Amino acid sequence: MSESRGKSKAAWRDGNHGDIDPRAPKPGFSAAARRARDIAAVLLTAALVAACATRPPATAFDRPVSHALPASESTPLANALAPLEKKHPDRSAVRLLPTGTDALQARIALARAATKTLDMQYYIAEEDNTGKLLLGAALYAADRGVRVRMLVDDLNFKDIDRIMAALNTHDKIEIRVFNPFGSAQSSFSERTQNFFTNLGHFTRRMHNKAMIADNQIAIVGGRNLGDEYFSASPTLQFRDLDVFAAGPVTQQISASFDDYWNSSLSYPLRALNKQKFDPSELDKTRDDLRAHWRAQADPLNAKPLNATPLAQQISREEMGLVWAPTEFWVDSPSKIEHPSDDYKSPPMTRLVDLLKDAQSEFLILSPYFVPHDAGVKALAALTKRRVRVAVLTNSLAATDAVAVQAGYAPYRIPLLRNGVELYEFKPIQAEGEGSPRVGLFGSRSRASLHAKAYVIDRSILVIGSMNLDPRSAKLNTELALVIHDKAIADEAAQLFEHGVSPKTSWRVELASAAVTEELRRTGAPQSGLVWTTEEDGQLVTYNFDPEAGFYRNAMTGLFMLLPVDKQL
Repeated sequence: MSESRGKSKAAWRDGNHGDIDPRAPKPGFSAAARRARDIAAVLLTAALVAACATRPPATAFDRPVSHALPASESTPLANALAPLEKKHPDRSAVRLLPTGTDALQARIALARAATKTLDMQYYIAEEDNTGKLLLGAALYAADRGVRVRMLVDDLNFKDIDRIMAALNTHDKIEIRVFNPFGSAQSSFSERTQNFFTNLGHFTRRMHNKAMIADNQIAIVGGRNLGDEYFSASPTLQFRDLDVFAAGPVTQQISASFDDYWNSSLSYPLRALNKQKFDPSELDKTRDDLRAHWRAQADPLNAKPLNATPLAQQISREEMGLVWAPTEFWVDSPSKIEHPSDDYKSPPMTRLVDLLKDAQSEFLILSPYFVPHDAGVKALAALTKRRVRVAVLTNSLAATDAVAVQAGYAPYRIPLLRNGVELYEFKPIQAEGEGSPRVGLFGSRSRASLHAKAYVIDRSILVIGSMNLDPRSAKLNTELALVIHDKAIADEAAQLFEHGVSPKTSWRVELASAAVTEELRRTGAPQSGLVWTTEEDGQLVTYNFDPEAGFYRNAMTGLFMLLPVDKQL
C-alpha cells in the first residue's frame, strides 16, 4: 500500500462503513456464481464449528501492569519542547515522513533521543536488515537504562524470531505479543487448526503502528518494521507515509499504547516462546547487532547525517516542525477483546464526520479500498454536492493482497458512474535517485501502495494505519491523527497529485459505447472499463487490468466467488 518536498532538510539526518449482507449478489454475479459462494459458506461454517483450541488467559502469566512516563517528567526532549509548547498552546508539532530514508532515520534518531522510555507497537516487525538496525537501536537504548516496551501483533510473529527473544531477556526490555494464536503452538499444524477453528478471533488483528520516546515524541502512520517499508528491499517497495509528532498529542498516543500493553490479549513473549537462552546469548546478539550496524548502516542510509542530538535540534527550531491543532483517534482493544456488531470505530467515525463539512475536495490514499454499497453511496453524496472525490489505490498488478482487489473491483463501475475519479497504482515506478533514497513515488523495484491518508479541502489531513475497507472498520484496530493545517494538508495533496500522474498510475474510466461495441464485435473480453496512461509520450489504453497476468486475474475471480466480504 512511498519525493522531495522542497522544504527544510530532514533534521534527523545525523476497517466505519455500513455492513452489506454477504449473501447479496455482487454486481454482475450469475446464479451459478452465487451458488458457488453458498457452497463455500457451508464448508467454512463446518470448519468453524470444529473443536476449538484453547489457551490460558494472559492474566495467568507474570505480566506486570506498566504505564507511560509522566508527561511532566524532566527529560531532554521534554525540556526542549516546553518553551515551544508555551508559544503554541493547544497545538502539537507535526512533520510528514514521505521517504523510506526519512522514516528510518527518524526512528533511529528517536531511539537515540530516548532517555527514560521507548515504546513500540507494530503489526509487523521483521528481523531483516532494517529490522536489525532498529532492534539494535532499541537494545542500545536499554543498555543506557531506557525502559523498552515492544508490542507486536501475533499474525506475523514467528517463534523463530531469535533476536527479539534474546532481547527479551534484557532486564530493561519486555516484549509482548497481541492476540496470540500461533506463537503459543508447538507445530505448524496446530497453528493451521487455530486458523480454521478460531477464525473470528484469528482474523481480528492489532494494525496500529507507533513508536514513542519519553512520552514526548511519536511516529505514527502506515509503516511496519521491515525492509520493504524503508526502501531497502531489492524486490518490493511499499510506498508509505508516516508523521513525526511532538507535544500534547503524544500523551494521547502513549495512553493508547498503555491500553493495549495492559490488555487481556497482550501475552508476555517469555510465556509463548519455546526457546531457551542463557546470559551469553544476549551478549552474542548485542555483538551481532553491532556488527550489522557497522556493515549496513551506511548502505541503508540509516545513519543520521546530523550528529546534533534531537533535543537540541528541536530547541533550536531546526526540525521544520509545523505546530497545528491535532486530534488523535484510536480503536479500543475491546474491538478485539469483546467483538460486537454495535462497535463504531472512532478513527472511521471521525473521518465520516469531517466529510460532512467538505466543500471542494476529498482525496483518498488507501492501498486496500473496499467501499461496499454504503461507501459508494457516501462518496456519491459528496460528488452530488460538487465535491471532487479522487481515489488512489493499488492496481491488480501492484497489490500485495489479491483478495482485497476482488472486493474492490465490483465497485469501480458504480463509483465512476457517480463521478468519483479512480487511479490505480502501477507495479513498476519511474527511476528515482537511487535506492534506498527513493521517495513516496520512485525507484524501479516492484512497488505497491501502502500509505493511508485522506485530505479534505486541502486543509485537513487524516493519516494513520486505517484503510477504507471493512477490515479497518470492523475487524482490525486502527489509529489516526487528524491535522488541521493547510500547509501539511497541501503537502499531502501534492504527494497525491504526483501519485496519480500517468507515470505512476493508471486512470480508470468507463468504457465508451464505441469501445464496448468494438470489443463485442471482435469477441474480446469486456470489463466495462478502460485504463489509460502515457508510455513514451503516447496515450495508451487497456481494456482489462493492465500487467496483472493470468494468475492474479484467476485468483481475483476465485475470491469473488467466496463469501469473504467482511474479511477484506
